[in-house]
Amino acid sequence: MLACDFAICTENAVMGLTETSWGIIPGAGGTQRLPRVVGEMKAKELILTAKRLTAMEAKELGLVLSVVSQEQLMGEARELAMAMLKNAPIALRQANFAIKQAGNVDLQTGLALEAKAYELTLHSEDRKEALLAFSEKRKPVFSGN
Repeated sequence: MLACDFAICTENAVMGLTETSWGIIPGAGGTQRLPRVVGEMKAKELILTAKRLTAMEAKELGLVLSVVSQEQLMGEARELAMAMLKNAPIALRQANFAIKQAGNVDLQTGLALEAKAYELTLHSEDRKEALLAFSEKRKPVFSGN
């Protein structure tokens, strides 16, 4: 879940990095990803105590985007996906790239990566379509180019 762009869970979900209670440590990046989401001190607490979180606790910590009933889960995921699909694919890719890189580099490097990602969108067909659609007072139809 920590490797996902978005996490939506049901009200009865319980989660945690409980490996220390088994005599091991979280693998697959757990010790690296959790501190980047919740901060080092909270990550240490959660990992070193092997604490399990309720869905609402996970939401409060920013580990999940939303908590819904089992019946609402797929609808919530589709709604999120549809909201993103209204936007230009190239802009989505570049924004996602810049955001992901931000956690791995210092601010100056991050700003340089963001500028490069922005540059890739600036002359895209999708940007031209967005400007034309705006001037024509209609919704843009993006091609991903």
